[in-house]
Amino acid sequence: MASLLFRTSRRSASCLFVHRKFLNPLSSLDAPIFYSRASLVSNLWCTRSDFACENFIRDFRFGLIHGFSTSSDVKESSKSDESPSGSVKQDGRSQAKVEMSWIYLYLPKKIQPYAHLARLDKPIGTWLLAWPCMWSITLAASPGQLPDFKMLTLFGCGALLLRGAGCTINDLLDQDIDTKVERTKLRPVASGQLTQPQGISFLGLQLFLGLGILLQLNNYSRILGASSLLLVFSYPLMKRFTFWPQAYLGLTFNWGALLGWAAIRESLDPAIVLPLYLSGVFWTLVYDTIYAHQDKEDDLKVGVKSTALRFGDSTKEWISMFGVANIGCLALSGYNADIGWPFYALLAAASGQLAWQISTVDLSSRADCNRKFISNKWFGALVFSGILLGRFSS
Repeated sequence: MASLLFRTSRRSASCLFVHRKFLNPLSSLDAPIFYSRASLVSNLWCTRSDFACENFIRDFRFGLIHGFSTSSDVKESSKSDESPSGSVKQDGRSQAKVEMSWIYLYLPKKIQPYAHLARLDKPIGTWLLAWPCMWSITLAASPGQLPDFKMLTLFGCGALLLRGAGCTINDLLDQDIDTKVERTKLRPVASGQLTQPQGISFLGLQLFLGLGILLQLNNYSRILGASSLLLVFSYPLMKRFTFWPQAYLGLTFNWGALLGWAAIRESLDPAIVLPLYLSGVFWTLVYDTIYAHQDKEDDLKVGVKSTALRFGDSTKEWISMFGVANIGCLALSGYNADIGWPFYALLAAASGQLAWQISTVDLSSRADCNRKFISNKWFGALVFSGILLGRFSS
């Protein structure tokens, strides 16, 4: 049997015992395993073939995250292939995603399910929620001035908390659905790591911290911000009743486009903020429709609805129209705000990024859909940079 070489740090007391059968992907696990996570995961070399090494690492990941419970778990994992995105596949179908994230390496065990519930290991949701806020705050700055850094910081923290609260609400209401969907069945509430009361308590904590941020704003913004909670709490239910939950998510996720302006100006200028808000809604229809294609097979079985199912083979035509509407609304908002020329140059770059997403996405590939979805953080960054430079130069 080829050898495995593990290096451990002198500063960490590492103890490792791996049964020989664990090294064989087709064997059962009938011996205990002791390890030091911080040293073992970061200091692993394998001199076996690449295929055997990948099998070992995959099985080890599964055990580290979910526990080495039964031999059948290891057998089931060993029969699968791993996709480029890290999702485990069996018989051509994507199975629950097993990830080695920083949550399981560095956080105390009792905190890990809560961090997972808030999706702290997946910051893309926070970026997508924060960008419309940043656009609006920057657009509301006086000509030739930089945006209010304090407001950018407050809204960034608020996006992190509200996104976590939204995910918690979603998981609490969708527990019965998540258990039937491969991509979501290992979520803390669906898998039983957290109970409903624990999830509700965590939700209360996040909302309490979010209230602390909201109270830093003016009264107009407080009322406007509090009114968004109706959208946040009702969004998870939309997939049960309409094929357009992505549109409802757009109304919810881009509320910051209104709130950011109000936090600076203590009012709303419809000619500027409404096109900005609508641009965010159309943007969400693009990226979340792409995202929804990951679950379309499971959604059909479970009976939930999405724009991915509504559009079917015409998805690219639909999201192309939404992309054009998104860019048009952004241009109109900038024009009404008398923003400088750099905005339009970077808006052209952002439109190119969006066109690349739509034209190249493989809607039959879960991995590619996820990659294109995550790439939207760069679209948001390009638009923000354009508004920042355009406002500063105006």
